[in-house]
Amino acid sequence: MKIAQICPRYYPDIGGVETHVREISERLVKAGHDVEVITTDPTGKLSKREMVNGVKVLRFRSFAPGNAYYLAPQIYTYLKKHDYDVIHAHSYHAFPAFFASLGRHGGKLVFTPHYHRHGHTAFRDLLHKPYRLLGKMIFSRADSVICVSEYEKKLVESDFKVASKTIKIPNGINLKEFENLKQPGKESKKKAGREKLLLYVGRLEEYKGIQYIIQSLPELQDFRLRIVGKGPYESELRSMAKSLGVEARVEWLKDLSRKELLECYAGADIFLMLSSHEAYGITVAEALAAGVPCIVAKGSALEEFVDGKNCIGIENPVSKEKVARALKEIMREEKNGNFRIDKNIMDWNEVSARIEREYLQNKD
Repeated sequence: MKIAQICPRYYPDIGGVETHVREISERLVKAGHDVEVITTDPTGKLSKREMVNGVKVLRFRSFAPGNAYYLAPQIYTYLKKHDYDVIHAHSYHAFPAFFASLGRHGGKLVFTPHYHRHGHTAFRDLLHKPYRLLGKMIFSRADSVICVSEYEKKLVESDFKVASKTIKIPNGINLKEFENLKQPGKESKKKAGREKLLLYVGRLEEYKGIQYIIQSLPELQDFRLRIVGKGPYESELRSMAKSLGVEARVEWLKDLSRKELLECYAGADIFLMLSSHEAYGITVAEALAAGVPCIVAKGSALEEFVDGKNCIGIENPVSKEKVARALKEIMREEKNGNFRIDKNIMDWNEVSARIEREYLQNKD
């Protein structure tokens, strides 16, 4: 099949949608398909055309104020001139999927919205109301809607009345990477008495809730925090750490290799993701696969990981006091040896195969 993947950003940019598209695209190429990723580059610094691990990548310049929207009508023009067996559009929360739905003139349209209903800021949330009309057009034109969690599926069906089109295929991880990273159940090799290492991996945005981890550190003298990622909220987070007198216990890392990131998972005692809006939570799945207990905020798809043992949930609104309580609770669970890797976490190979089957289902 000739397949177009349409997304706001792609590798070397990182994020949940970027990871999803890259993982399935490279596997679809290995399965013998011709895959082209059509994406945007608001900076104009990346290659306009290149081949990445067998995947053709085409980037159009976009208008992306505040790293949002990724307005690139060139996607519509390009798709009007090219034929595909399948056009797979990603992300309700940016314009490329809308242009893909308009530009499609043949083949099957598959939509993975990565939908969480709200914008990441109050201003973006306000814009969601008029954008809903455009969003409805994408869902109405799609032949199939793939949701990455039960939480997202319920939101989509409630907001857009498309239950007849929806299917749940969760995100995955590369399970083989984690086979020898940690051995749950065996005696820890970590030195007793040292500070416990908290880990956050993801974009640095206010809605991700990293500020609550930093705010809890003054009361948690036996903990230090490692933050892996970059984003517009970094300077404010750094100022917060300094004003609270905990900057010496916060480590900032970015642009890590995959090997370095896996080492961060392996070295962590507890992983935290306190985001208010998530359609899935790949980094939580990876932390759990690495044998790291997790604390997440309830109220999004992250809640599906909560089991009270491997993963503790914090009720909204999140606060530093709730973070401190959850840390004490999960440390007790770890001490009691209750950790078990979540068997519901899927490998990307299985995810890609299921998406491929969906492409072929009822294809004209």
